Amino acid sequence: MNTPNKLTLIRVFLIPVYVILMLMVFENHYYYAGAVFIIASLTDLVDGYIARKNNLVTDFGKFMDPLADKLLVMSSMVIFVQMNMIESWVVIIILAREFAVTALRTMAAKNGVVMAADKFGKWKTTIQMISLVLMHFVGISSNIYPVANVLIYIAALLTVVSGINYFVLNKDCISMD
Repeated sequence: MNTPNKLTLIRVFLIPVYVILMLMVFENHYYYAGAVFIIASLTDLVDGYIARKNNLVTDFGKFMDPLADKLLVMSSMVIFVQMNMIESWVVIIILAREFAVTALRTMAAKNGVVMAADKFGKWKTTIQMISLVLMHFVGISSNIYPVANVLIYIAALLTVVSGINYFVLNKDCISMD
């Protein structure tokens, strides 16, 4: 088990810790959960960097890394929906795009095509993560939530744009048989 894969597993193990911290009610629990969310998010940056730099890309990493990311982000979003901080339709759009792009990637892989992340998807992810991080810290200032909220709407818009872009650029990978 190489370092990037260990970091991915750490992220997976941090997800239930994060969820527990978000759902338990004690003083400053959002801040602690936010810190765990940030650490888990940073493991994604670090594991990808190390894997690419040192040629340590594995099938396990290709499968688990995006799964861990989606589980972390969706866990956070569902909790923020429960807290009435994110509207459910935003999460539905983001979740639908994730399923659709994953299905497209699966079809592409069947045809020997590897789909790289596009710039819209990278922007979506970055803005989405910034928004989610900010939402953990809305208690610090009344100005944080409006910024986080606008960012999550921008992420939803970029989600649609990047989803359409993936399908347009990879329409040849879609097979009906």
